[in-house]
Amino acid sequence: MAKKPGPRTPPPRRTVVERLLTPVQELIRTESASGVILIAAAVVAFAWANSPWAPAYFDLLEIELGVGLGAWGLEKPLILWVNDLLMAVFFFLVGLEIKREILIGELAGWRRAALPIAGALGGMVLPALIYVGLNLGLPTVRGWGVPMATDIAFALGVLALLGDRVSLPLKVFLLALAIVDDLGAVLVIALFYTENLSVGALLLSFLVWGGALAYGGLGGAKPLGFALIGLVMWYFMLKSGVHATIAGVLMALAVPLRHRLSSQQLQQELRPLMGQGGGFEQVETVIQHLEDVLAKAHSPLHEIEHALAPYVAFAIMPLFAFFNAGVALAGGEAGALSAVSIGAFLGLLIGKPLGVAGCAWLAVRTGLTRLPPGAGWPGMIGVGLLAGIGFTMSLFIANLAFGPGAELDQAKIGVLAASVVAALAGLAFLSRSLPRPAKAAAGEKAARAA
Repeated sequence: MAKKPGPRTPPPRRTVVERLLTPVQELIRTESASGVILIAAAVVAFAWANSPWAPAYFDLLEIELGVGLGAWGLEKPLILWVNDLLMAVFFFLVGLEIKREILIGELAGWRRAALPIAGALGGMVLPALIYVGLNLGLPTVRGWGVPMATDIAFALGVLALLGDRVSLPLKVFLLALAIVDDLGAVLVIALFYTENLSVGALLLSFLVWGGALAYGGLGGAKPLGFALIGLVMWYFMLKSGVHATIAGVLMALAVPLRHRLSSQQLQQELRPLMGQGGGFEQVETVIQHLEDVLAKAHSPLHEIEHALAPYVAFAIMPLFAFFNAGVALAGGEAGALSAVSIGAFLGLLIGKPLGVAGCAWLAVRTGLTRLPPGAGWPGMIGVGLLAGIGFTMSLFIANLAFGPGAELDQAKIGVLAASVVAALAGLAFLSRSLPRPAKAAAGEKAARAA
């Protein structure tokens, strides 16, 4: 007589517990996957801009799109809606990440934060100095901010190609480094790339921001509430002359990080679960209740960041790449070597790895911090090379520094070329220097023996 099959074991699932306890791993997975789409969008734009159908690409960028409500209205080319509005959402997510990492993440506490801060500072200052050295005395020196930033999605996408050979501490270091980089880029944009300031509009923007801070401080947690307030703040920031994306970062600071349940309330919710046993159905009930409790424990910041990240990674960033990576080489000055393109290229390719690895080494050597377990100096040098992938933020700053014209195209060429070479160099260096996983090494040894 055939045995009656026993109860099927349910497949493993991503639970609220995992999402609560591993936010860094979740972010790394999202950024790594989006890097592939980002690269594809840039390749399509570049190929289209250099094809017989190039006029259609550039006409697409300049399609006028307007919105209005009574006396209020805006009309912009499509590329500026992407660069001003959609990138404000990107910067909002960046602001959420910065706030989380500083308060409870990898940048919380001096000992933990010192290493990525030191690497990021070196990786911002040295590339800027290289660019300035090549453009000193020229009007193009204003592009010194172009080679300062790292594209975390692109860099993590390349790092993901190495699989299990890259330790989690090394990935976390790259993530924390890029977040400090982003903070530096935000400050550079706000302080050095603001023109024709309208004090009245700026004050109105800060007044709206005060309302957002009050809303968050009083327990407001509705994403729609922050979105509506943020849209009004973005409009006045745009009219002030300060780049509108700064509104996204400031709005993120208003989103509460505190949990909806206090520690006492959490204990009360979990107490009935303590000591419960029983069969499979009882265990399922306990797990479901635990997930419900932890869902309540999530802060508004975590919830909004988790919900927004896929849209930014898989829609906004690829759209930005598509609208900004198309540079026509034929029949123009973009393909010619210039101080702008060479400065951006060398700043990212040489300045980034030397600045990141050099300043990290100084921080460890002087006793300010130490290397995390599983992250040796070969890995740090490889991460420094990958930090030379500027792409999204570098292209964004180039738009602010130069505006449409030959200089902008030359900056884009320098950034794109440096990003490709840095990705290949980092991948080659890490593939040779990082140890192979034990299973792969054993398999190769057995194959040689056979």
